[in-house]
Amino acid sequence: MAHDREVLRMIWEGQIGICFQADRDEIVGIKPEPFYLMISRLSYLPLVTDKVRKYFTRYIAAEHQDGAVWFDFNGTPLRLHYPIGVLYDLLHPEDDCTPWCLTIHFSKFPEDTLVKLNSKELLESHYMSCLKEADVLKHRGLVISAMQKKDHNQLWLGLINDKFDQFWAVNRRLMEPYGDQESFKNLPVRFYTDDDFTYTQKLISPLSESGQKKNLADLMAELSTPVRKAVGCRTHGIDLHEETQLQWLSEHFSYPDNFLHLSIDYKAI
Repeated sequence: MAHDREVLRMIWEGQIGICFQADRDEIVGIKPEPFYLMISRLSYLPLVTDKVRKYFTRYIAAEHQDGAVWFDFNGTPLRLHYPIGVLYDLLHPEDDCTPWCLTIHFSKFPEDTLVKLNSKELLESHYMSCLKEADVLKHRGLVISAMQKKDHNQLWLGLINDKFDQFWAVNRRLMEPYGDQESFKNLPVRFYTDDDFTYTQKLISPLSESGQKKNLADLMAELSTPVRKAVGCRTHGIDLHEETQLQWLSEHFSYPDNFLHLSIDYKAI
């Protein structure tokens, strides 16, 4: 399991500077100044919605103030159930060092595009579903099912309150191979491409057929097709080295939902 505590801490402490601005069509009177926040890459937009909503509400028309809040970047609605770091890596230009400018909306929720997560309870339910799916892939669900409700609560509270030690005191059990195994059965991983805002999943074993631990180069070969070749991979804003072992990557670079969220670059063959 994750013995490199400094790596875990580095991933946990990753933050993004975000500049929130109001939808000009919803403003009444004076245009408000932007609202700036430093937000954890591991967090979710619904966890900061209350703070952003409180700042802008007094500038918004009364008929919109109680609407379901959503956000966009350059006209692209942001999926509320994606970790913020994943959204940033998919949409923010790599060479732009300025704060990420997002627009908050209080009306016209795009229900055909977004899942409505208008409460922390709904987000928590989604998060726990991801944890359970990840553990089925890694341990056939044996670890998460053996945990008590208080363990699940500790994971969630550690995440939303930014408590590293509280979170990892429980999460380490999910990041260890089960029993006498030396690796997970399969790796929970979601793949993204820059030209597609959805993810795909593929059953990925951390071991080759001969029992050797696979590395990122092996994964790139698995993802390549006769018409396009996988040539790069990044997560948490980091370009990953092709010799990185997949088991180590899963233990150290997974988001709190226990999934690796990998952006893949392809080149036409």
